[in-house]
Parts: sequence; C-alpha cells; structure tokens
Amino acid sequence: MKKLVTILTAVLLVNTVIGQESTGPITRMNLGEAKSPALKSTSPVDSTFHYISDTLGLPFFDDFSLSRFQQYNANITDPNVTEELFYKLTDLSDNPLPVNTVLTSEITYRKTVDFATSETDTTHFVPVQIKKANFAQFPVIYTTTYAYPPYIIIDTIGFVNDPDTIWVNTPDLLQDSARIFHVAINDPNALWLDSYAYHNYTFAVNPWSLGVVTFDGLDETGYPYAFGSTTSGVADFLTSKPLDLSGFAAIDSLYMSFLAQPEGFGDVPETNDSLVLEFFDPALMQWNRVWSMRGGPNAEFRVVHLPVKQNIYLVDGFQFRFKNYGGLSGSLDHFHIDYVYLREASGYQDSIYEDFAWSYPVGSLIKDYTSVPWDHWKNNFAGKMNDATHVVVRNTNPVDKNPAVSTVTVRHAGAVEGSFTMADPIITGNSGNENYLAMTTVSSYHNFSTGYHFDETLPGDEVTFDIKGIATIQEPTFNQNDTCYAQQVFSDYYAYDDGSAEKAYGVTGVQARMAYKFTAYEADSLLAVRMCFVPSVNDVHNKLFLLTVWADNNGVPGSVLYTDEFTNTRTPVYEDGIGQFTTYYLKDTMRLAVPQTFYVGWRQIDADRLNIGLDMNNPNADKIFYSLNGGLTWTNSTYEGSMLMRPVFSTELNFDLAVDAVEAALPWQVYPNPTTGNLSIEWRNEAEFPGAVCRDAQGRTVSMLEKGSQQLQMDLTNVPAGIYFVELTGAVRQVKKVVRY
Repeated sequence: MKKLVTILTAVLLVNTVIGQESTGPITRMNLGEAKSPALKSTSPVDSTFHYISDTLGLPFFDDFSLSRFQQYNANITDPNVTEELFYKLTDLSDNPLPVNTVLTSEITYRKTVDFATSETDTTHFVPVQIKKANFAQFPVIYTTTYAYPPYIIIDTIGFVNDPDTIWVNTPDLLQDSARIFHVAINDPNALWLDSYAYHNYTFAVNPWSLGVVTFDGLDETGYPYAFGSTTSGVADFLTSKPLDLSGFAAIDSLYMSFLAQPEGFGDVPETNDSLVLEFFDPALMQWNRVWSMRGGPNAEFRVVHLPVKQNIYLVDGFQFRFKNYGGLSGSLDHFHIDYVYLREASGYQDSIYEDFAWSYPVGSLIKDYTSVPWDHWKNNFAGKMNDATHVVVRNTNPVDKNPAVSTVTVRHAGAVEGSFTMADPIITGNSGNENYLAMTTVSSYHNFSTGYHFDETLPGDEVTFDIKGIATIQEPTFNQNDTCYAQQVFSDYYAYDDGSAEKAYGVTGVQARMAYKFTAYEADSLLAVRMCFVPSVNDVHNKLFLLTVWADNNGVPGSVLYTDEFTNTRTPVYEDGIGQFTTYYLKDTMRLAVPQTFYVGWRQIDADRLNIGLDMNNPNADKIFYSLNGGLTWTNSTYEGSMLMRPVFSTELNFDLAVDAVEAALPWQVYPNPTTGNLSIEWRNEAEFPGAVCRDAQGRTVSMLEKGSQQLQMDLTNVPAGIYFVELTGAVRQVKKVVRY
C-alpha cells in the first residue's frame, strides 16, 4: 500500500498542464440577513410593520461618505408606532363579524327526501353578502363575496329522527384578525427607502469622494437574484424618499446631477447592460425613464446634469430611483454612482461640484502591511512606522486650490495617542505643482516614520487604533469630505489587504502552485493561514488543495517547509459576511518554525482556479507568485492587488519555547477522546473559563462555549466523523485535537 501511494504521488507531481493566472467576478458576497425590508409587508401580515415614509425637501444631496439608507428596526413600544387591527370578515358596513363566525363560499342547501313518494326537494340556503380581507399582502384589500352556512341538511320524511347535518369539511370563510403596526418615519438624515445597491468605499476607481453606491446582480443580503443562471434583467434599485416639489412649479432652475462610472474595480458590464434613472409621476402612479447609460469598460466618472421641469413631477410626492440591467447570478456588470444632488437655483451650465475630498481612506501607518501580530510589533516597532503612507484626494473645484495644513491623528480607546502633519502633499503627487490642480485626483505618499509610533506597552493580544485624517484647502467652499476615518488593527496575523475583495483570483493548471511572500518583523512559529475564498462563476467549493509553506530562495519560493498530506486535503470555504476568513490550521495544530521571509499558499490538485479574494485597492503583485511546473520556476503576478490570505502566528509562543511548559500553567483536558459526540472540558475553575471554540479541519466553527460558561460541554453528535480542534479563546490560545468517530 505504501508503494502505491508513492507511485500516485509521483504521477501527480509530473502530471502538469499549461495554465495561467486569471481573475473573475464574485457571484455572492454574503452580507447576512436583509437590512431593510420593503415598505409593504408580505405574507403573513399579522404582527408586521408597515413603514410610512417621511417627505423630504430640497436640496437633496448624498455623496455617500456615510450610509444614508433608511433603517427598518422599529419596536412596538417606540413612540412613533401605532397599531391597527383588521378583521378578515366584515359586513357591508365594515363591521366585523363575530369571532366564532364560520361560513363557506360553497353553495349549501337543505334537501328533503320522501321515501313514501320517492320525491326529493332541494332548497339552496339564502346567501349573505360579506367582505373578505386578503391577509397575504399589505395594504389589506377587501372584496365582496357571498357566504353560506357551512353545512348541508338532509331531512328524511317518514322517519322520527332529526334531520341529518353534513358539515363542509374545509369551510373557507373563518373569522380571523391581523394586527399591523404602522411606523411613521421621521429621519431626514436617511435619504433612501431601500438598500438593494451596495454602499462601499472600494469598488470605484478614483471616486471623487469617500464612498459610492454600486449596482450589480446581488440583492441587499449579498445573494444573487438568480443564482446559477445566465438570466439578465433588472437587479438593484436605489429609491429616494418622497420629495415635495410643489413649490417649484413656477421656476425653471431645478436640476438633478450625479456621477456614474461603469466597471470600476468590479466586473465590466456588457453593452446590453445599463444603468437607468427614473422619475415617479404621483398622479399616474408610474415610473418614467429619463436617463440611461450603457455598459462598457472602466472610465472616469461621467457627470450627468438633468433639468426637472415637467409639471407632472413638480408636485408633493415626487420620487426618483436608479436601477440597473445586468446579470442576475452574482456580483456582475457593475455600475457606480456618486454625488447625487437635486437642487434649485441651478442651470444647464451648473454641472461642477465644488468640493475637496478624500477618495479613499488613509493608507496603513505601518510599513509594508495593513496589519501585523501585536507581539511582533511590541518586539520590533523601531523603524516600522510607514515612510510612504498612501493618500488619495480629489480637488473638484473649477480652479486650483492652495493646500492648508493637513493632519493625521491616532487615538486608542478614545484618547489621543499622537498626530502627524502631512507636509508638502502636492510635491510628490501633483507634478511638482504647489497647488491642487482644478478637477484633479492627486495621489501622494507621506513619511510617518518619525515622531509618534503605536504604543507598544498597551496590554492585550489584539489592539486597535482609530485613525482620523484631515486634508484641507484654504478657503474651502464645501468641507464635508475633508475628513476620513480608518483603523489600524494589530492581532495575530500579517495582512497586505484591506479585508474587502473586489475580484476572485487564482491560477488554472493541474498541480499549480500559488505562493504569497511575507517578510515578518521577527522569526516565529506559524500556526495557520487565514484565507478568504469568494464564489465565482464556476463552483469550486469541492476542489482540493494542499496547504503549503515555502522558504525563500533569492526572492522566489524555495524549499518546502510544510505541505499537507494527501490524506489531509483542504477545500475552499465560503463564509458569511464580507471579509470573513477561514482559518486553515497546520496539521495537528503544529507550530512551524519559519524564517523571517517565507511564503504561504497552496498546491492545487485540479486545474480549476480556486478563487481567493483579491483586494484591488492595495497593489502587491510583487508578493504573489505562481508556478505551473511543479515549483521548478515561479512567475510574479501581473494583477496589481493583494490576496486575502493571512499567515497566523502563535503570538504568545516563540517557536523555541516549550509548548508543554505553557500547557502545564493552564491544565485542562477534553474527554472522552475519541468521542461519539458528547465532549466535556475539564477546567480548574468554571468561573474563570476563558471560552473555547471547536473547529473542523477546514477551520469552520462547529461548536462554541462562551467565557465563564457553567456547562463545559460541546455537542458534536450532528457533525460527521473526523478530526476536530478545540481551541481556548482566552489570553493564551491552546488547541487540543479531538477525534469524532
């Protein structure tokens, strides 16, 4: 048997085919449960909330720097909530019928049978007219119908017995009630009634300010409108609240402006895809198309400027909405909008937004990475603050603007830790000009390596700092967007990415290798690799790969430090939520001593691209390598992005520290092991229990115990047989292997 396995391995090593790297669209983003239900309730209507929108005035302006979607989270005790009780059956005067009313729409009758003469007489009961409610939708609609007694009477002449009563088996007119809770919305800060489109800060290329709204083939929960199909049609909507335009009938200076961009960092929409703007006519209760844009490759944001002059729109209750036509099976055929502005005192020539804004959040303040293990920072912080932090701003004024003092402030737990002055931001990013040029996006890099550094004395295993950036100009006409916010997170991993994937990435080819280069702040013990796989057009969740770690060989992957056995293969896992990573532990939760420069990745079995998430906002192609010939030669990626792949370190353990000594300080056991399903944890003091999580070999959570749990038991009866890992979640993370048989 051993010989057979050896031969099989050898065959797999040489059985390579020519492949290539590629990217693809994301077909699902898994945002979780719906954030905002529709304004009309759906079946069943009982105990549902009916939201009554407030009406807004002008100006209507949204630059999408913040989410201004209306939230639907009312409780029945809120002061703006009223209730209304509807009865299913009423008389013609709308008075409810008695609560025990049972009737039928089936014609019923009384039949008389005379055995002596063999004569039969049938008399239909006289119906009554009632109203019947439809509880399948709101508003509740009543229809008039005829109702009969829910029985048939058979009277036999010549017998002393009482007449026989035959009841209708399923009478369809039974009294019922539904209680509807009406919510009067009064939130002028919320501008949009729905959130099917996706508010984000990463999908557009060179946006004019922080934040855009993206239209694709995913609903508001992140799932495709038509999963697994090739169907195209109307996908996302973005609908404004009602607006009162009744006072503008006599003027001709009411204009609507916005910016639109196809593709961005997403999927290019085909020419038969489109983004559409519609206006609502309240009198006829219909939507009318007033503008559209066809799909095409990425381009600069287009300025759209439209008059609103028709009398049918200059009324109370006017609305507008954007919608897109495209593929319905995933994050496909992208369009992005920004700076939606409806205002008076405008004209055909008034299509310039006078603003100065951040285009993206301020870049990482630490060198090379967006995150590093906190232990590594504490031990090696000297010289690790970033000397080239990336800043992108936009001057959307029609004239050049003089820069003012710009700053970046760092806070921890609300307290100011330190600050920087961004000196000479234009010299590096604006062709040496001393001013921000008109209608220009400026990309610059700033030296934050001197002065403040993140406080290495703060306690904890994970420390988060809040970053506030202010980039201003002298005499701003509009300064809402001159501030941005970000976070610097120190945990137990290294990361180049921002946690958001815009594309699916990988390499095609049997036995292809994918490797990601990291140069750690110190040599340490590698525990696992976190990866964020994203579903794409081809489903590869059942494709196998071997987790692999390489040493460095003059700038490319060298000798293999670790690789899975063929009895311990992995598969891509699609987690719920944007930027949710799966933790792939090394076999038997071993700690692997790695040098400062190392590579993590995989060796795939089949030719299919495995679709790791690719962050298109942080270029690190020089760190991404792939091999199509068994690792003999390696090629750098041509895609400027960062894979959502993060090596995890046992940050509280140095690789030459005895693990047994640490475990002796925290004695705990899991039993029985092996187990048929019921697993207990032995802990010295339940009140001090730090919490634990049980994961399968792919890193997926199958059971969890909270900190301080009183019953230290995990139920594994419903999980398949295999190897599982129970990990403490307290200050010292320890793992024990469990066999479920």
